[in-house]
Amino acid sequence: QVQLVESGGGSVQAGGSLRLSCAASGYVFSGGSCVGWFRQPPGKERERVASIRLFQYTNYADSVKGRFTISQDNAKNTLYLQMNSLKPEDTAMYYCAAAERGDRCLDNDIRYWGQGTQVTVSS
Repeated sequence: QVQLVESGGGSVQAGGSLRLSCAASGYVFSGGSCVGWFRQPPGKERERVASIRLFQYTNYADSVKGRFTISQDNAKNTLYLQMNSLKPEDTAMYYCAAAERGDRCLDNDIRYWGQGTQVTVSS
């Protein structure tokens, strides 16, 4: 059974930083993985924030480019999202996610989800 567990969320003021972590069991974060972060603000659709494929190819939503950085530590089997210069519009539930294989990494390829961690940014 694949389990993804997020941590690191919280409440910060605009301009602050947070680092989210995603620890996996039953799924190995490796050079052959497709893993990423999604978020869902209240009343809005879930959107992809950032992803990393094959340990080198990264993609970011336009709204977070230059502020967020995705990375993975294979030795710790953990995925991270460093979030800097946070804005109130970043407020959302953030989810760790993974696809079955690294060479299939579109939104429809996502198969595993974490329970989410809340990020709240005040102005």
